[in-house]
Amino acid sequence: MSQHDTTPAPRHATVHGHVTYRVGDGPDLPIPEGRVELLPAPDSVTLSWTAANGAAGRAALPRSQYEQYVQRGGIVPDDGPH
Repeated sequence: MSQHDTTPAPRHATVHGHVTYRVGDGPDLPIPEGRVELLPAPDSVTLSWTAANGAAGRAALPRSQYEQYVQRGGIVPDDGPH
């Protein structure tokens, strides 16, 4: 990473059980169980995954919601909680 690059390196995690996200005022949508890439930001964490049908998925969770999922074991970061 260059000294001017402030984008954090992606991390990885595994989703276990019922983990959801919401787009706007829409319904809760499931994030499939399995491997995800995490891209943390100060106020959110973006999860990216590839669904069983090969479709790419992405969801930005508010940091508080992400931390709740980590605390209850729904999202297990490879390198532990941050």
